[in-house]
Amino acid sequence: MARLVAAFGSSHSPALASSAEDMPGHARRDEQYAQHLDREGKRVTYQELLHSAPPGIHISGAIIEKQVTACERHLDRLARSITEAKLDALIVVGDDQREQYFEDNTPAFLVYCGASIRNSTLDLPAEAPEYWKRARSQYHEPHAPRDYPVARELAFHLVEHLLDGEFDVAFSEKLAKPRGEGHAFGFVHRRLMGVSAVPVVPLVVNTYYPPNQPRPRRCFRLGKMLASGVREFGQDIRVGVIASGGLSHFTIDEELDRRVLEACRTGDEEALASISLAKLNSGNSEIRNWIVVAGAAAGLRADWQEYVPLYRTPAGTGCGMAFAAWGV
Repeated sequence: MARLVAAFGSSHSPALASSAEDMPGHARRDEQYAQHLDREGKRVTYQELLHSAPPGIHISGAIIEKQVTACERHLDRLARSITEAKLDALIVVGDDQREQYFEDNTPAFLVYCGASIRNSTLDLPAEAPEYWKRARSQYHEPHAPRDYPVARELAFHLVEHLLDGEFDVAFSEKLAKPRGEGHAFGFVHRRLMGVSAVPVVPLVVNTYYPPNQPRPRRCFRLGKMLASGVREFGQDIRVGVIASGGLSHFTIDEELDRRVLEACRTGDEEALASISLAKLNSGNSEIRNWIVVAGAAAGLRADWQEYVPLYRTPAGTGCGMAFAAWGV
């Protein structure tokens, strides 16, 4: 029988492919952004965020350099952990931001069951800022599209198992758009798996777009069903699961992030299920991917977690960078 032997979580922010010298570009982008949410989920301007920012946010080249270096170190550790798990398949839990699924059909949960999944090259216009090209390049192939293997039999089995567990998941055997897999999945392939050909099972969660964003408790229970589905798969393989995305952004909420990480570490369903929906919008919404993995990892040992609140403006914008691994 198959075994779930490892679980992982990683932020996938563009800032993870940015040097300290590139951070002012991200800061300017934040200052011009018109869709900010505060820590309670209320729509605000950048100036309003700046006025209400908590004390103690320090922005300097030295601090950002130290934080960027820490994130790179944690990503390298996570990549090693994935390699050392010696997986035969990896379930990747990520969100799609109008990359493959649009207003005509936005599934709450979707399992991709194609024989392979394509990652494309960077599709930004030539006039895009250079810092933004560098930031986005971590999601894409450098020279030509690449087709990555999918653990198709496991994927179909998980669809049936989830249906038996009263999760009416969507499925797809091909990508609707030529641009390739979304950034949440490209990040795992490019930054964390490298040249590895370990087959994946892409599981798409609609974290961003109302009205059918899954509730936190539903996400946790989906994770538990994934774990039981792996155990009931008839092949003798080692399986892992990873959350791609989060934590809080574009307004960092350290209290929320630390609460989420502690609840993920202990498998505390009630703590995760009680998170206010108002706090799970915009970039924060990707916390749902971590909640799914926390449910799946409930029977595993929490090995390590790291957290870096990577601020880029005095208003508190940036991304709460989180990295974690569970094992047997």
